[in-house]
Amino acid sequence: MATEQELSDFLQSVEKRAFKRSLYHVRDEEAALDIVQDSMLKLAQHYGDKPANELPMLFQRILSNCTLDWFRRQKTRNALFSNLSDFERAHDDDADFDLLEAYAGPHNEESAESAEDEVRRAQILQEIEDEIAALPARQREAFLMRYWEEMDVTETAAAMGCSESSVKQHCFRAVQKLSKALKAKGITP
Repeated sequence: MATEQELSDFLQSVEKRAFKRSLYHVRDEEAALDIVQDSMLKLAQHYGDKPANELPMLFQRILSNCTLDWFRRQKTRNALFSNLSDFERAHDDDADFDLLEAYAGPHNEESAESAEDEVRRAQILQEIEDEIAALPARQREAFLMRYWEEMDVTETAAAMGCSESSVKQHCFRAVQKLSKALKAKGITP
């Protein structure tokens, strides 16, 4: 049984990574914060009495389900309603936040990189991000859990609610699609 302190420490340790993962999926900071908060509340309410070693897998599964629920609600809302604000262009600088660019390199250190190199790197990162976003949902989820979250196959299978062989197959297909698409664009490792 996890103590209240163990649960609190666990939630504090995963909040930033969970937010980054949710933001990458939904591309809306407020929605990502809501998803992470809902996931944390559900974990605490329903599974707070579980052993501390089970919390990571439970949380990943809850986070995945909350993200899928958000997409379902969006699909329903978009089918029923149309907001005029959806057709307006964003005028603030924060609307163009790009997660990969934020972690592309050191920003506090002086860089000897030319402007051309910076632009080229930004374009490549954008193309990689676009290709990851274009993957089918299950492949993208498996790929991000395995290579972004650095989870092993067993953990990913438990979080996704599928077999380990399915995880391996989703990852293999995702890597093959990404490799083929990026090579077609002239991007090689």
